[in-house]
Amino acid sequence: MGQPEESWGHGLAINQLGNGLSDAKHYEEALSVREAELSLARRVSASENDILIAQGNIAITYHKLGRLEEGNRMLRDVYSGRLKLKGKEHPLTLQAANNYADSLLSLRRFEEATPLYRKTVPVARRVLGDDNELTLMMRQNYARALCMPDSTTLDDLREAVAILEETERIARRVLGSSYPLAISIEFSLRRVRTALRTREFLS
Repeated sequence: MGQPEESWGHGLAINQLGNGLSDAKHYEEALSVREAELSLARRVSASENDILIAQGNIAITYHKLGRLEEGNRMLRDVYSGRLKLKGKEHPLTLQAANNYADSLLSLRRFEEATPLYRKTVPVARRVLGDDNELTLMMRQNYARALCMPDSTTLDDLREAVAILEETERIARRVLGSSYPLAISIEFSLRRVRTALRTREFLS
């Protein structure tokens, strides 16, 4: 899930208050501030971009509170809004796609998350490049999506291992082996390799 975005002109102070409360793990209070931020943005006819930022920040707070369904619905709306406003190749649209798909994974709705990653990962690789941190994160999440359903096949596991092996090499080279994302990808690779070896042994 992404980090809160910086907000717009008149909403900057309230946005920073929400960020501070969230950083301090006062998520209920942060949600009240986020909701007030969105209400204000709509009342003063802020831009569509600013409204999407406010909605995205609410969705992130919902997830921190464990309100996954509500967060997922809002992330779906943010992704749809980004598509209309920026188009499928804009970095903000790709970030919104990753946030929405990651939320679907949290809800174990793999049948929706997997095709979304299958559609958006190639766009991220083409537009942002394989060395980009968001691309690396999306490829890791796509590999996770392939491995998590009960219907996962040997081919799914092999594809996931291939993705993670390449992604892990790139992350180590670009970010360094101690960078959190590189560590996370390495951990995912170890788990998927173990799952593949187990499945091959049992087949």
